[in-house]
Amino acid sequence: MQFSKVSGTKNSHKVTLYALSTCVWCKLTKEFLTENSVEYEYIYVDLCDEDDKQKIREIIQNKVGSLIYPTTIVDDKIVINGFRKDKLKEALEL
Repeated sequence: MQFSKVSGTKNSHKVTLYALSTCVWCKLTKEFLTENSVEYEYIYVDLCDEDDKQKIREIIQNKVGSLIYPTTIVDDKIVINGFRKDKLKEALEL
């Protein structure tokens, strides 16, 4: 599975974004992270092959219980479903 990395000056947290290429909320989450200079990695789940899609579904469902995009995981502990500026700010200490 191939993640894309976005560099940023705020790199004290490990941020992973699972997104869909056609999702407006996913795009807004990426824009928010980029505008706030947060370093993160992301993957467009809908553009993955079927094996990777299944692995990603399992990762998200094991952490959250349901499949929601975007799913942002901070430090492998904090899971944020959807585009939630308030939760992102809190988790990333912005």
